[in-house]
Amino acid sequence: RQLRMGTRLQEVYREIPFESHEQYVVALLEELLKNRQQGRTLRLVRRAGFECEKRLEQFSPKQLGFPTGFNWNWLCDGAFLEAKQNLILMGNPGTGKTHLATALGIAACMNGRQVLYRRTTRFIEELTRAFETGQYERFKEKLDRLDLLILDEWGYIPVHTNGTRLLFDVISDCYEKRSVILTTNLPLPEWNRIFGDERLLSAMVDRLMHHGIVIRHMGESYRLKESPMN
Repeated sequence: RQLRMGTRLQEVYREIPFESHEQYVVALLEELLKNRQQGRTLRLVRRAGFECEKRLEQFSPKQLGFPTGFNWNWLCDGAFLEAKQNLILMGNPGTGKTHLATALGIAACMNGRQVLYRRTTRFIEELTRAFETGQYERFKEKLDRLDLLILDEWGYIPVHTNGTRLLFDVISDCYEKRSVILTTNLPLPEWNRIFGDERLLSAMVDRLMHHGIVIRHMGESYRLKESPMN
């Protein structure tokens, strides 16, 4: 208790098998490390704000279209985080974009990474509220600690000019410092229908795509295929 090893170790420490005192201490510390890693992962996942729990093992990559030189194993390894690369998951509704983005985010948390997941509309609302209440710099300090920012449903609802400016500011700060994952059902040329300021949009796209990879989600909607109405 004085070492604050947690309630689980307080319950099981008598049951750890050993043949020597040295082996017992090693086994106890290994159990402590495992518990702390699990606790840290749970905290990171909770702070990230995922709306559901999805894992890479639950996702089928059969409907994904990768650029030349990239594949499913490269994505699962999380190498894009080390390289500060961005991922743009693009495809029709129901093709697994949110599932994949969430699964990649949870995998990053399991590796000790700081992640934030938000639907884009909610994220812009949070940015705008922070700006209007004088909390914007404090909000950005939290973003600066991230390894991965996930913006889901990018381009679903039109964004006002001030929201576009704030979003551009965040994307600019992320550039070459942390990875961004976007999910969208809009092709790149149609983004100007959502963001009113074409100059800022062009600057955002430039930063996202410089170290960005477009992964296309093809095929039918999972939701429609599984619907009882079919």
